[in-house]
Amino acid sequence: VLVSYMGGTQIDNFLNTMGDGNILLWKRKAEMYLKASGLDYAIVHPGGLLDKEGGKRELLAGVDDSLLSGDRRSVPRADVARVAVACLTLAEARNVSFDLASREEGEGSGATADVGALLANLPGEYDYSKPTGSPVPLP
Repeated sequence: VLVSYMGGTQIDNFLNTMGDGNILLWKRKAEMYLKASGLDYAIVHPGGLLDKEGGKRELLAGVDDSLLSGDRRSVPRADVARVAVACLTLAEARNVSFDLASREEGEGSGATADVGALLANLPGEYDYSKPTGSPVPLP
């Protein structure tokens, strides 16, 4: 299980402008190497990390940074940890890359208890041909 970050499909993401730059693109490159390694993997792309209690919110899963276009782009750290641990044994998490965010506490259908069901309903597979034109040489 690799915990990365949302935004890897976006060359212009603000996180790529910090420090020496392109941090999300370097993370994306590492993900691509893991995917090509032949090892089983689960790659989790959480949104902004919150210091809030886990297990209290509806979790949202997506692919290709689609959650960044919505109004829910963050997730409690405890929920990221819970999802990462669940990915170790779930068949639905085998060889899957996905984005993770959450609704506000009390919003939506309530706290997500079944991570397997969350992953079983992903809207497709992650497209690792994105981004094009990266300043970081991608495999």
